[in-house]
Amino acid sequence: MNKDLIAIFEYLEREKGIKRETIIHAIEESLQVAALKSVKGVSHATVTINSKTGDIEVFCEKEIVEDVTNPTQEISHEDAKEIDPDCQIGQYIDVVVTPRDFGRIAAQKARQVITQKLREAERDVIYEEYRHRINELISGTVKRFIPGNKLIIDLGKVEGVMPLKEYPRTEHYRVGDKVFALLKEVRDTESGGAEVVLSRSDPEFVKQLFIQEVPEINDGTVVIDKVVRDAGYRTKLTVKSTDPKVDPVGACVGMRGLRVKNVVRELNNEKVDIIPYSPDPIELLQNALSPIEIRKFSLSEDEEHLTIVIDDDDYPVVIGKRGMNAHLNGQLIGYELEVQRITDYNKGMAVQRLELGELNHPDLDAKIESIKGVNTLVFEHLVTEGFDTPRAILSANHGELAAVSGISVELADRILEQVQKDYLYLLDKTSSEEGVEVE
Repeated sequence: MNKDLIAIFEYLEREKGIKRETIIHAIEESLQVAALKSVKGVSHATVTINSKTGDIEVFCEKEIVEDVTNPTQEISHEDAKEIDPDCQIGQYIDVVVTPRDFGRIAAQKARQVITQKLREAERDVIYEEYRHRINELISGTVKRFIPGNKLIIDLGKVEGVMPLKEYPRTEHYRVGDKVFALLKEVRDTESGGAEVVLSRSDPEFVKQLFIQEVPEINDGTVVIDKVVRDAGYRTKLTVKSTDPKVDPVGACVGMRGLRVKNVVRELNNEKVDIIPYSPDPIELLQNALSPIEIRKFSLSEDEEHLTIVIDDDDYPVVIGKRGMNAHLNGQLIGYELEVQRITDYNKGMAVQRLELGELNHPDLDAKIESIKGVNTLVFEHLVTEGFDTPRAILSANHGELAAVSGISVELADRILEQVQKDYLYLLDKTSSEEGVEVE
C-alpha cells in the first residue's frame, strides 16, 4: 500500500475539498509522461492508481503474435492467454510493465505536472464555491504575510488574499487576528490557479455593512444610491426611501445611533456621513454640506467643473484635511469641485467690474431698459438716482446701490452680478481682438 499517496488523497479531500477521483485522474495523466520515458521502446502507455491502496501500475499495449520479434511492442499468444484466455492472434492486450523504481522516477519527473493539475483542480473548487458569492461579507483569520504587503486569510477550505490597497492604511494586522471583509472577486493567477480577493477598503464593503445592519435596506424600503470613500478616514453615502413615511437617514442611523455605530465600529471609527439623496447635484451638495450654506455656484461650460463660494469661516471644514472632504463631495455629485472663499470671490468680481467699467465701448453708455430679477419699481428708483447705464452701475459699489430706496445689500449684490454677467461678453471680445495678429 502506498501510504503517502493515500495520505495526500485524504488531505486534499478534507482540507481543499477536491474529490479523490479528480486527484487520481490528474496524477494518472501526469504520470503517463514519466511512464513513456521510463519504459524504453513503448509508444503508448497508461497508468492506473488504486484509489483504496494507492498502488500504481503502468500498462502498455502489445500486439499478440505467434513469434515475438519486438518484445517491447509484442507478446506471444501463449503468454497473452495467461492474461486473457479468450485472446486471439492479431489482437492487442494491455500488459503490466511497471518498472521496479517507477515510484521514485515518477515522483521526480512528474512532480511539477502533478502540482499544476492539482492547482487547476483546486481552482475549479474555488470557482465553484466562491464565484456566486461576490460582494458577500466573509470572515477569516490572518494566516501569514507575503512580500508586497499581502495578507493571506484562512477562510477554511481555501486561502484568501487581501492586497495592501484593499485594506485601509490605518489598519494593522497580526497573525491570528480575525478579519471581516468583502469578497471582491475570484481571479486566475499566473501559475494557473485561482485566488479569492478580499477587501475592506472598497466602498461596497460599507454598503454591505449597512445592508446587514438596516432591515429597511434589506427589504428595499431604503435604497443606498451611492457610496464614496477615503478608506480609513471618511465615507459618504446617499440614501433615499421608496416609502414617503420612512426617513432614510433616520433608518440608517437607528435608535440612539445604534445601527451606524455598529458600522463605524467595524470600520475602526472611520467617519460616516449619511446624506439624503437628491437628483439635483447642487441640492445634493447642499445636503452634504449642511448646515454650511453655499453662497454662490457656477458650472463650467464643459459641465465638468463646479465652483462654489462659501463663507470664509466655513472654508477649512468644506475643504477638509488634505482636501479630502471636497474631493469626496465632488465624487458624490459627479463634478470636479472647486471651493472659493467669499472674500476672494468678491475681490475677483470687483477687479472684473473695474476692467469692464474702463472699456471704451458704446454698449456700456447706452440707456439700460431693465435688469433681470429686479422689479419695475426698484429699477425706476435706480434710474432716478442716476444708475441708468451699465457703466454707471458697474462703477458703483454695494453701499452706493444699497442706499437707493428699496434695495438691500443682498439685492445690490445681485444687481451688480447680473449687469456684470450681461456685459461680460465685452471683455471676452476685447481679449480676442487683442490676440489677433495683424500682418
